[in-house]
Amino acid sequence: MALSSRHQDIVALVAAAGELTVEALSDRLGVSRETVRRDLARLESTGHLRRYHGGARALAAPGAEPDEERPFAQRMVQNAAGKKRIALAARELFGPEDSLFIDTGSTTIAFAEALATRPALVAITNAPRIAATLAATHTHKVFLLGGAYGADAGESLGPLALEQIGKFRTRHAVLTIGAIDAHAVMDFDLQEAEVAKAMIERADRVTVLADHSKFERGAVFEVAPLARIDRLVTDVPPSEAMRRALNEAGVELIVADAE
Repeated sequence: MALSSRHQDIVALVAAAGELTVEALSDRLGVSRETVRRDLARLESTGHLRRYHGGARALAAPGAEPDEERPFAQRMVQNAAGKKRIALAARELFGPEDSLFIDTGSTTIAFAEALATRPALVAITNAPRIAATLAATHTHKVFLLGGAYGADAGESLGPLALEQIGKFRTRHAVLTIGAIDAHAVMDFDLQEAEVAKAMIERADRVTVLADHSKFERGAVFEVAPLARIDRLVTDVPPSEAMRRALNEAGVELIVADAE
């Protein structure tokens, strides 16, 4: 691959994803990490992207700080293509008559849109938008949890929601997260973390949907140790260190195919 062509590919990949690690770019392009680092240095010097330690960000979409999370409306449009790929890959993991908890998040909303065309399922969610999406086909049985309304993400939270989760038992919990490192999955909001933890306690298997921006970040509230997660579906391969941590914890890693 000619250098100029590879540079164009790097800029396009970073622009589409918002940010990508050196490891992910190396895997996608089939070149060494050192080559990617040299390319990123040159592209930053020419004003095409912004480097950070271990990767690069698009100029128009700077990443959030490790201890911050963007407003939900911004998260809905951030890496929409990657989240759609995650949703389509995750859809294939569930069959007729499966029962699922689904929590609130931009990626689980994409998942609900993909899942709507699948055979009949039972879904319990704290997100009115997810409930409406799944109920629109008239094939799924949908339960919407009530509680205090969180206006930013449009979700039910608090003690009433937690009490209602305790009335169900499902085969699966499908969750989004705010961050993931080598030890745990985490969230930035206490009430959202409590909902996710309650769903995990009442489900046999746990599937986490997380795009690449969540990897090797930290957040204040732990949702679950890695060992409690059965499957992780993402859009870009994580770093080798993260892969090792997932493997040691027994987490099945599923990387969605590029479109």
